[in-house]
Amino acid sequence: MIRKLTLTAIAALGLSAGGALAAGGEAHVEDFDFSFEGPFGAYDQNQLQRGLKIYTEVCSACHGLQYVSIRTLGDESGPGMPEDQVRAYASKIEIYDDSIEDYRPATPADKFPSVTSADAPDLSLMAKGRAGFHGPLGLGINQIVKGMGGAEYIASLLDGYEEAPECAPEDFTGYYNTVFTAGGYPEQCIDEDGNHMYPGSWIGMAPPLYGEDVEFDDGHSNDLHHEVQDVAAFLMWTAEPKMMQRKTAGLTGVIFLAVLAVLLYLTNKRIWAPIKYGRKDD
Repeated sequence: MIRKLTLTAIAALGLSAGGALAAGGEAHVEDFDFSFEGPFGAYDQNQLQRGLKIYTEVCSACHGLQYVSIRTLGDESGPGMPEDQVRAYASKIEIYDDSIEDYRPATPADKFPSVTSADAPDLSLMAKGRAGFHGPLGLGINQIVKGMGGAEYIASLLDGYEEAPECAPEDFTGYYNTVFTAGGYPEQCIDEDGNHMYPGSWIGMAPPLYGEDVEFDDGHSNDLHHEVQDVAAFLMWTAEPKMMQRKTAGLTGVIFLAVLAVLLYLTNKRIWAPIKYGRKDD
């Protein structure tokens, strides 16, 4: 039975690997060094604030954050903005209020508005939703082995735009991205065995970042490599705003269970000691 299940699992992995290759080749996801990785990692407030600025000035034109409350920008485990700054930021956002059937300035109690005009996906859960779509052949192994998750995927995607290969026809619409594997692929770029000749595929979204798109107040570098990390970290926070509390609770639970296991072991030894050693002479 176990042997049969093992063979079935291996076959399923093989099919998944083959499907990933057919979908767009071996896309490379870079292992960025984020501060929140690992059991003791935490969000970098300055990085989250920089990511918020990139989202506000660049991404918010097409993408919303409809599941994120504006007031959470002041969370200590998040961007940690002062209350007055949160209120000032909210006042610059207009949301539609059904009670007055008109638009009004947002307050910290409101959520970020959704954006439907560009027919683009909401980014609230993007980092969490993309966590399993990377690694060798799209199997997500790097997420387990290296701790690579959705933030790495997003940063690599934003940094993965390149010139289209020579095999692409001139009238082929879209943009070539070495990480995205769910888009269209020209027949001219597929070899005789049905494999893609280049990693990634075509994506409908134009490159949103080029480097030096925004100016940071803290003087941090605004080249493309740093910008994609900052906005990816911010989107990771929008998807997992309670990550730090969850890590703390998990670590506390592990310590509690470890201490309890030791106490139970010692108690078991003490209870059974008279029986185990008292009958040696029988």
